[in-house]
Amino acid sequence: SPLVGLRAARQATQSIPVVMVASVDPVATGLVDSLARPGGNITGLAILTRDLSAKRLELLKEVLPRMSRVAVLWDVDGPGPGIAFREYQATAQAFKLQMQSLEARGPNPDLEGAFQAAKKGRADALIVIINPLIDHHQKRIVELATINRLPSMHETSAWVEVGGLVSYAADRAAMYRRTAYFVDRILKGTKPGDLPVEQPTKFELIINLKTAKQIGLTIPPNVLVRADKVIR
Repeated sequence: SPLVGLRAARQATQSIPVVMVASVDPVATGLVDSLARPGGNITGLAILTRDLSAKRLELLKEVLPRMSRVAVLWDVDGPGPGIAFREYQATAQAFKLQMQSLEARGPNPDLEGAFQAAKKGRADALIVIINPLIDHHQKRIVELATINRLPSMHETSAWVEVGGLVSYAADRAAMYRRTAYFVDRILKGTKPGDLPVEQPTKFELIINLKTAKQIGLTIPPNVLVRADKVIR
């Protein structure tokens, strides 16, 4: 995962500059001292997922106005997913939503059991927290969400392209292009620790209408009109 890789890079060198595109809070995870002054040899871009957690739940609530209970599928042994899970938990409380934890454990998580638990718990929707374990089972998770007619919210567009319902995420291509700025500044002599960590400025809402039809869901027009991409 990005967090594991970044921690390994940090342990390997304190002097070679590292430009990151992180999907975790680099301050909370101890990678940098602060966003404004990273302080060490790591800088770059970071997606502060707390803001995205709120936006994803807000969008789900717009898609499903009567939603009261949301299930979250996550790898309990991964450090990144643990942070993300707590962020969704705090946001769910703020929205007065009940949250059901669907715990996956590698290398062969009981996904069928997780979806049975979601059904038994009367979950109205599903959020999938990504990491290498969960990504490895992407196809099966998307299939099970469709079979169980469970509207799903995803953290990257790749999941919607293979059949997930909705994703709201930073535009990764734009972020990777922006890393060139950091490399340029470092090559011209600026210390990584003096280059403020940036947050993405462009986000994408992607909706799969084929999946919506399969699970018998109508996407409200006010949500559909805001989509950056619609898969039909």
